[in-house]
Amino acid sequence: MNAIVLDISPGMLVIREQAGLISAVTWCPKGPKQPVNASFSPLLKSAAQQMEEYFQGKRRIFDLPIKPQGTKFQQSVWRAIAKIPFGETRCYDSIARKLYTAPRAVGMAAGKNPLLILIPCHRVIRKSGTLGGFTGGEGASTKQQLLSLEGQLVF
Repeated sequence: MNAIVLDISPGMLVIREQAGLISAVTWCPKGPKQPVNASFSPLLKSAAQQMEEYFQGKRRIFDLPIKPQGTKFQQSVWRAIAKIPFGETRCYDSIARKLYTAPRAVGMAAGKNPLLILIPCHRVIRKSGTLGGFTGGEGASTKQQLLSLEGQLVF
């Protein structure tokens, strides 16, 4: 499995590739920046470029082949989350109703999302309009930063 590390505010992102597909995007502790160079696959270079464009406010949709690994239920939640457009949010409850499950189950599956940002679990909030949980980066503050980047103010 190949990986590239990007130093992007609000933190370091690791993008992993496996068998020609993006298999993971995760936050990691701060460390030295790993430059994009010729030793990375074209897919990882494209993923890095697209992620940088997203954080610069120049990209709203990603064009990358992905393969998240998870249970059948997690996959169904991730597919529902992946349909949330840039700059919009949905509540755990509304996703749960569509999938005939409980909001807590949606939250648990969102917390296992291996493709942060690409599957935009940061766009899922509480029914009350407050943030809810987030397992990436610095937690709720990172979720707020991502939503702010997309023009959403949630408290």
